[in-house]
Amino acid sequence: MTTPQNPNGASGTEEFRPRTSKTLAYIMWALAVIALVSSLASGAAGLLGIPLALAVAFVGYWLFWFPKVMLDDGGVTLVNPVRIVSVPWPALVTVDTKFALKLVTPSGSYTAWAAPAPGVVGTYRAKPNDVRNLPGTSFGPEGSMRPGDLKNSDSGAAAYLVRSRWAVLVESGRLDVDQTETAAVAIRHNWLHVSAAVVLVLAVAAILSGLG
Repeated sequence: MTTPQNPNGASGTEEFRPRTSKTLAYIMWALAVIALVSSLASGAAGLLGIPLALAVAFVGYWLFWFPKVMLDDGGVTLVNPVRIVSVPWPALVTVDTKFALKLVTPSGSYTAWAAPAPGVVGTYRAKPNDVRNLPGTSFGPEGSMRPGDLKNSDSGAAAYLVRSRWAVLVESGRLDVDQTETAAVAIRHNWLHVSAAVVLVLAVAAILSGLG
Protein backbone atom coordinates (compact mmCIF):
# COMPACT_ATOMS: atom_id res chain seq x y z
CA MET A 1 0.00 0.00 0.00
CA THR A 2 1.35 3.43 -0.92
CA THR A 3 2.00 5.70 2.05
CA PRO A 4 0.65 9.27 1.81
CA GLN A 5 3.47 11.61 0.87
CA ASN A 6 1.81 15.02 0.99
CA PRO A 7 0.55 15.71 4.51
CA ASN A 8 0.14 19.44 3.86
CA GLY A 9 -1.89 19.11 0.68
CA ALA A 10 0.65 21.10 -1.33
CA SER A 11 0.05 22.03 -4.95
CA GLY A 12 1.11 19.75 -7.76
CA THR A 13 0.04 16.40 -9.11
CA GLU A 14 -0.15 13.33 -6.89
CA GLU A 15 -0.95 9.73 -7.75
CA PHE A 16 -2.08 6.94 -5.48
CA ARG A 17 -1.80 3.32 -6.55
CA PRO A 18 -1.84 0.52 -3.92
CA ARG A 19 1.41 -1.36 -3.46
CA THR A 20 -0.54 -4.62 -3.39
CA SER A 21 -1.98 -3.87 -6.82
CA LYS A 22 1.50 -3.28 -8.20
CA THR A 23 2.63 -6.61 -6.78
CA LEU A 24 -0.34 -8.42 -8.31
CA ALA A 25 0.37 -6.79 -11.66
CA TYR A 26 4.00 -7.96 -11.55
CA ILE A 27 2.85 -11.49 -10.70
CA MET A 28 0.38 -11.53 -13.58
CA TRP A 29 3.04 -10.26 -15.99
CA ALA A 30 5.51 -12.87 -14.80
CA LEU A 31 2.93 -15.61 -15.37
CA ALA A 32 2.20 -14.19 -18.82
CA VAL A 33 5.88 -14.25 -19.76
CA ILE A 34 6.22 -17.84 -18.56
CA ALA A 35 3.12 -18.84 -20.56
CA LEU A 36 4.37 -17.00 -23.64
CA VAL A 37 7.84 -18.57 -23.52
CA SER A 38 6.29 -22.00 -23.00
CA SER A 39 3.96 -21.50 -25.96
CA LEU A 40 6.76 -20.38 -28.28
CA ALA A 41 8.96 -23.28 -27.18
CA SER A 42 6.21 -25.78 -27.98
CA GLY A 43 6.22 -25.04 -31.69
CA ALA A 44 3.16 -24.54 -33.88
CA ALA A 45 0.79 -26.26 -31.45
CA GLY A 46 1.93 -24.00 -28.63
CA LEU A 47 1.02 -20.86 -30.56
CA LEU A 48 -2.55 -21.38 -29.44
CA GLY A 49 -1.44 -20.37 -25.93
CA ILE A 50 -0.32 -16.91 -27.02
CA PRO A 51 -3.79 -15.30 -26.72
CA LEU A 52 -4.08 -16.73 -23.20
CA ALA A 53 -0.71 -15.27 -22.23
CA LEU A 54 -1.72 -11.91 -23.67
CA ALA A 55 -5.01 -12.06 -21.76
CA VAL A 56 -3.20 -12.68 -18.47
CA ALA A 57 -0.82 -9.77 -19.13
CA PHE A 58 -3.71 -7.49 -20.05
CA VAL A 59 -5.68 -8.39 -16.92
CA GLY A 60 -2.61 -7.58 -14.82
CA TYR A 61 -2.41 -4.15 -16.42
CA TRP A 62 -6.11 -3.32 -16.67
CA LEU A 63 -7.26 -4.40 -13.20
CA PHE A 64 -4.14 -3.85 -11.09
CA TRP A 65 -1.76 -1.32 -12.70
CA PHE A 66 -4.07 1.02 -14.62
CA PRO A 67 -6.44 2.00 -11.75
CA LYS A 68 -5.28 4.86 -9.55
CA VAL A 69 -6.38 8.04 -7.78
CA MET A 70 -4.95 11.30 -9.12
CA LEU A 71 -5.01 14.71 -7.45
CA ASP A 72 -4.12 18.08 -8.92
CA ASP A 73 -5.15 21.69 -8.46
CA GLY A 74 -8.30 21.08 -10.51
CA GLY A 75 -9.72 18.18 -8.54
CA VAL A 76 -9.59 14.42 -7.99
CA THR A 77 -9.61 11.88 -10.80
CA LEU A 78 -10.60 8.27 -10.19
CA VAL A 79 -9.01 6.11 -12.86
CA ASN A 80 -11.10 2.92 -12.80
CA PRO A 81 -11.03 -0.04 -15.20
CA VAL A 82 -14.26 0.86 -17.02
CA ARG A 83 -14.42 4.63 -16.64
CA ILE A 84 -12.44 7.67 -15.53
CA VAL A 85 -14.22 10.11 -13.22
CA SER A 86 -12.90 13.63 -12.71
CA VAL A 87 -14.38 15.44 -9.71
CA PRO A 88 -13.53 19.16 -9.46
CA TRP A 89 -12.80 20.38 -5.96
CA PRO A 90 -15.86 22.68 -5.78
CA ALA A 91 -18.15 19.69 -6.50
CA LEU A 92 -16.83 17.63 -3.60
CA VAL A 93 -19.27 17.43 -0.68
CA THR A 94 -17.73 14.71 1.47
CA VAL A 95 -15.32 11.78 1.35
CA ASP A 96 -16.52 8.35 2.45
CA THR A 97 -14.52 5.17 3.09
CA LYS A 98 -17.11 2.58 4.15
CA PHE A 99 -16.28 0.08 1.40
CA ALA A 100 -13.72 2.06 -0.59
CA LEU A 101 -12.74 5.66 -1.21
CA LYS A 102 -15.94 7.34 -2.34
CA LEU A 103 -16.27 10.95 -3.46
CA VAL A 104 -19.74 12.34 -2.79
CA THR A 105 -21.03 15.21 -4.93
CA PRO A 106 -24.46 16.79 -5.49
CA SER A 107 -24.80 14.81 -8.73
CA GLY A 108 -23.84 11.42 -7.29
CA SER A 109 -21.19 9.31 -5.58
CA TYR A 110 -18.09 7.88 -7.27
CA THR A 111 -15.96 5.03 -5.95
CA ALA A 112 -12.25 4.40 -6.53
CA TRP A 113 -11.30 0.90 -7.68
CA ALA A 114 -7.72 1.57 -6.52
CA ALA A 115 -8.62 2.38 -2.91
CA PRO A 116 -10.65 -0.40 -1.23
CA ALA A 117 -11.35 -0.37 2.50
CA PRO A 118 -9.37 -2.82 4.67
CA GLY A 119 -10.60 -6.21 5.75
CA VAL A 120 -10.44 -7.58 9.28
CA VAL A 121 -6.71 -8.34 9.05
CA GLY A 122 -5.85 -4.86 7.80
CA THR A 123 -7.88 -3.29 10.59
CA TYR A 124 -6.11 -5.28 13.32
CA ARG A 125 -2.71 -4.36 11.88
CA ALA A 126 -3.37 -0.68 12.48
CA LYS A 127 -0.96 1.18 14.73
CA PRO A 128 -1.52 4.31 16.83
CA ASN A 129 0.29 6.38 14.21
CA ASP A 130 -2.35 5.38 11.65
CA VAL A 131 -4.96 7.48 13.45
CA ARG A 132 -2.79 10.49 14.25
CA ASN A 133 -2.71 13.85 12.47
CA LEU A 134 -5.68 13.01 10.27
CA PRO A 135 -7.77 15.83 8.75
CA GLY A 136 -10.76 16.74 10.89
CA THR A 137 -13.19 15.44 8.27
CA SER A 138 -11.84 11.91 8.88
CA PHE A 139 -13.74 11.71 12.17
CA GLY A 140 -17.41 11.24 12.88
CA PRO A 141 -19.46 12.02 16.00
CA GLU A 142 -17.49 11.95 19.26
CA GLY A 143 -14.23 11.32 17.43
CA SER A 144 -15.33 8.05 15.87
CA MET A 145 -13.77 6.83 12.64
CA ARG A 146 -14.20 3.97 10.20
CA PRO A 147 -11.55 1.32 9.57
CA GLY A 148 -11.44 2.64 6.01
CA ASP A 149 -9.98 5.92 7.31
CA LEU A 150 -6.88 4.28 8.80
CA LYS A 151 -3.75 5.53 7.07
CA ASN A 152 -2.39 2.00 6.76
CA SER A 153 -5.30 1.05 4.48
CA ASP A 154 -5.65 1.80 0.77
CA SER A 155 -8.89 3.73 1.25
CA GLY A 156 -7.47 5.62 4.22
CA ALA A 157 -4.22 6.57 2.48
CA ALA A 158 -6.09 7.88 -0.55
CA ALA A 159 -8.67 9.66 1.61
CA TYR A 160 -5.86 11.27 3.60
CA LEU A 161 -4.42 12.78 0.44
CA VAL A 162 -7.80 13.99 -0.79
CA ARG A 163 -8.89 15.47 2.53
CA SER A 164 -5.53 17.15 3.17
CA ARG A 165 -5.50 18.86 -0.23
CA TRP A 166 -9.17 19.78 0.12
CA ALA A 167 -8.60 21.29 3.58
CA VAL A 168 -5.76 23.47 2.31
CA LEU A 169 -7.92 24.79 -0.52
CA VAL A 170 -10.76 25.61 1.88
CA GLU A 171 -8.54 27.25 4.49
CA SER A 172 -6.67 29.32 1.91
CA GLY A 173 -9.89 30.60 0.37
CA ARG A 174 -9.07 29.13 -3.04
CA LEU A 175 -12.21 26.97 -3.12
CA ASP A 176 -15.37 28.65 -4.36
CA VAL A 177 -18.15 26.92 -2.41
CA ASP A 178 -20.77 28.75 -4.48
CA GLN A 179 -19.86 26.41 -7.36
CA THR A 180 -20.73 23.23 -5.46
CA GLU A 181 -24.11 22.79 -7.17
CA THR A 182 -22.91 23.78 -10.64
CA ALA A 183 -19.44 22.23 -10.87
CA ALA A 184 -19.67 19.38 -13.36
CA VAL A 185 -18.20 15.92 -12.83
CA ALA A 186 -16.59 14.61 -16.03
CA ILE A 187 -16.93 10.91 -16.87
CA ARG A 188 -15.10 9.13 -19.69
CA HIS A 189 -15.57 5.45 -20.47
CA ASN A 190 -12.54 3.31 -21.29
CA TRP A 191 -13.89 1.87 -24.51
CA LEU A 192 -10.40 0.96 -25.72
CA HIS A 193 -9.69 -1.21 -22.69
CA VAL A 194 -13.15 -2.76 -22.69
CA SER A 195 -12.84 -3.57 -26.39
CA ALA A 196 -9.43 -5.14 -25.88
CA ALA A 197 -10.82 -7.26 -23.04
CA VAL A 198 -13.70 -8.47 -25.20
CA VAL A 199 -11.37 -9.40 -28.07
CA LEU A 200 -9.06 -11.35 -25.76
CA VAL A 201 -11.95 -13.15 -24.07
CA LEU A 202 -13.39 -14.17 -27.44
CA ALA A 203 -9.96 -15.35 -28.64
CA VAL A 204 -9.40 -17.47 -25.54
CA ALA A 205 -12.95 -18.84 -25.70
CA ALA A 206 -12.47 -19.81 -29.34
CA ILE A 207 -9.24 -21.64 -28.52
CA LEU A 208 -10.79 -23.48 -25.57
CA SER A 209 -13.82 -24.50 -27.62
CA GLY A 210 -11.51 -25.76 -30.37
CA LEU A 211 -9.54 -27.84 -27.88
CA GLY A 212 -12.77 -29.32 -26.54
